[in-house]
Amino acid sequence: QVQLVESGGGLVQPGGSLRLSCALSEHINTINTMGWFRQAPGKQREFVAAITFSSSTTDYEDSVKGRFTISKNNAKNTVYLQMNSLKPSDTAAYYCNADLWVEGALRNYWGQGTQVTVSS
Repeated sequence: QVQLVESGGGLVQPGGSLRLSCALSEHINTINTMGWFRQAPGKQREFVAAITFSSSTTDYEDSVKGRFTISKNNAKNTVYLQMNSLKPSDTAAYYCNADLWVEGALRNYWGQGTQVTVSS
């Protein structure tokens, strides 16, 4: 069973930066997309950013455009989320998500989540 291993969350002051990482637990030959969602207490999980591995096309939720950057390392099967100019409203559990071709089928996977807290 492929697992998504996240790291990089923590506590940061408003205006600060954090970098999240998400790596696959085993090498996958064909990755369709990888991305990030977040869920604040009492709210639904929402899309943050995604990247298509073949074309490097990126997509962002409007509130993070210009502040967050998603990138990837194909050789390491890893995706990153650089978060700058963080706001208290960015506080949430951040979840990595991936669409992977495994055993001939496109399958969706979730990470366990990493907490990001933006507070002074």
